[in-house]
Amino acid sequence: MDETVLKGSCLCGSITYEILPPFMAFQYCHCSRCRKVTGSAHASNILMPPEQFRWTQGEEMVGRYEPADAKHFATCFCKHCGSHLPWLAQTGKAMVIPAGTLDQIPPSFELVPEQNLFWDSRATWYQFPHRLNAYPTLPGKSIACKLAP
Repeated sequence: MDETVLKGSCLCGSITYEILPPFMAFQYCHCSRCRKVTGSAHASNILMPPEQFRWTQGEEMVGRYEPADAKHFATCFCKHCGSHLPWLAQTGKAMVIPAGTLDQIPPSFELVPEQNLFWDSRATWYQFPHRLNAYPTLPGKSIACKLAP
């Protein structure tokens, strides 16, 4: 892999990986499985060909779970800190990269989500971010502002 490589890791740093653009897609998935595995309103996933991905450290610490009734979905995680990690789709045709696990993205590299998947399955409590107050740090420690729609 060359200088266009992006690097990622788990929370504790035991596991690291590299990915090589271009990507197939960058999307938010609102399906119930992605909500459960992330503990959030949606997963922010980058999809790419498996040959553009490689573990660089700690691969032996990667755990994997595949629901018995899933055709594509699986999940990988750090056995030490529990961080959600990249996983190979059960079809073997796509590597799914949780965007939040990327360490740093150069300012010149444009990485923008393109679409929402399983929108009809979104959490009933989900609110568009621009409708909520935004704080630079913590409420009470900074002044709230509104995000532009």
